[in-house]
Amino acid sequence: MKRFMAGTAAALLTAYAGAAFAQNAPPANPHASTPAISTSSTANPGAPAAGANSFTEGQAKSRIEAAGYSDVSGLTKDKDGIWRGTAKKGDATTSVALDFQGNVVTK
Repeated sequence: MKRFMAGTAAALLTAYAGAAFAQNAPPANPHASTPAISTSSTANPGAPAAGANSFTEGQAKSRIEAAGYSDVSGLTKDKDGIWRGTAKKGDATTSVALDFQGNVVTK
């Protein structure tokens, strides 16, 4: 009987502690307007979004090329973590930017 009571008390304490932690945990994405991952079905009107960018220069160039641009050059990461440079689409050269979410935008 003592083991049953001790086991029940431990289970209740664990459940209470877990529930209390879950209620106090911060949201997974505090900025819901900037999704963590860019997808073709996700419109992000705030792009390019500032944030810690883990793309290397080579990865940034590849992402921009995958978005339909060529002759990507002059890529530099600015203070907001956004890769910026120039690229061609068709015959037009334009400024491009890649944010930490993978969004490619023109300016």
